[in-house]
Amino acid sequence: MATRNETNNDLRKWPLGEVAKQLTTDLSLLVRQEIELAKAEMAEKGRTAKPGLSMFGGAGVVALCAAGALTAFLVLVFSLFLPEWAAALIAGAVLAAVAYVLIERGKERVADAGKPVPEQTIETVKEDVEWAKTRASSARR
Repeated sequence: MATRNETNNDLRKWPLGEVAKQLTTDLSLLVRQEIELAKAEMAEKGRTAKPGLSMFGGAGVVALCAAGALTAFLVLVFSLFLPEWAAALIAGAVLAAVAYVLIERGKERVADAGKPVPEQTIETVKEDVEWAKTRASSARR
C-alpha cells in the first residue's frame, strides 16, 4: 500500500478507494484547520474592535449624564447674561459637540478592526479548494 510520503506521480498507482479515503482525510483536516483559523481571526478582530465599541457605549453614558447635570448648570450660568432660550441653545450645542467627538473616535477604532469577516480564512479556503481539485484530477490520470 502507498504511503503519504509518495509523490503525486505515485498517486496514479493507488487504488481509487485509497485515493478517495486519503482525500477525505485531508479535506477533513483542512476543514478543521480552517474553522480554527476563522475562530482565531474573528477573536483578533473582536479584540481590536472592543475599545471602539466601548467608546460608543461611553459616549452614550456621558451624553446622558452630561445632558442632565451640565445642561442645567450651563443654562443657569448663561441665563445670567442671555435670555433663557439662548442659554439652553448654547448648552445643548456644547454637549452635542462633546458627544460628536466621542462618536468619531469610536468610529475610527471600529474601522481599524476592519470588516467583521474572516478574510484570511476565506483566502485559504479558496486555496484549499484549488489544491483539492488539483489533487483529485491528478489522481484520476
